[in-house]
Amino acid sequence: MTIRVGSAPCSWGVWFPDDPRQTPWSRFLDEVAEAGYPWIELGPFGYLPTDPAVLADELARRELRVSAGTVFTALHRGPAVWDATWEEVRRVAALTRATGGEHLVVIPEFWRDPASGERLESGRLGPQQFANLISGSERLGERLRDDFGLRMVVHPHADTHVGDEETVTRFLDATDADSVSLCLDTGHYAYCGGDSLRLIETYGERIGYLHLKQVDPAILAEVTAQQLPFGTAVRRGVMTEPPNGVPELPPILAAARGLGVELFAIVEQDMYPCPPDQPLPIARRTRQFLKSHSA
Repeated sequence: MTIRVGSAPCSWGVWFPDDPRQTPWSRFLDEVAEAGYPWIELGPFGYLPTDPAVLADELARRELRVSAGTVFTALHRGPAVWDATWEEVRRVAALTRATGGEHLVVIPEFWRDPASGERLESGRLGPQQFANLISGSERLGERLRDDFGLRMVVHPHADTHVGDEETVTRFLDATDADSVSLCLDTGHYAYCGGDSLRLIETYGERIGYLHLKQVDPAILAEVTAQQLPFGTAVRRGVMTEPPNGVPELPPILAAARGLGVELFAIVEQDMYPCPPDQPLPIARRTRQFLKSHSA
């Protein structure tokens, strides 16, 4: 059993394909390699070079490999959004596969704007919307497997319709395990009140990928009390450097190893925006912390 540890652009303050406040992509690649992570996610499509040959060369020069691509979807909106969704997913999947990745992390769309907090739609799905989400997720997982050989892992996320224990377990109970797996993000699940260790113990066979992340419980309590949007929470520092937050990562890593399968465990610490010199020291310390716990 192997835990393959990597990192992602969001740990360098990257949320968008192009933003002058973000770390330039070449510096991200240099620093993630320097910090000792052999695996990366692609981040928002267009942040890293999208020409597979160019990107492959940049990765090879730094001895980096791709674990997954990432995409947001709004499958709960039904068949009317399928064509546009697939077109966006297809280009991310193609780059992921061309650069050696085997997973696609799929995040449900936000129900409120993560920056302004503006409510875009209800925070709870109606029966038809939930049915759309289930059928759309299964269709997408099958298509990614058949067309690209990728395993789709759905990522519970703050301010989306799949986030807390109730919505995550309901989603897992309703979807086909052969086409839909879970990306357990320990920080987002804690942000939404979930217990990652219990989820591994009860739904371990559905977990195909990990994001290692911690939240600051004091800041999270303020965020919850004030009903702040995710972007504001991040700017307040709700995602924190291990081992300063919750949940504790060593028991989660031990439980993940106990599943008896190979898993990626990608470190993510949302810090958008952040000073350019902030990410690398944190990444180094986090890598050493994980090594001290055999990851």
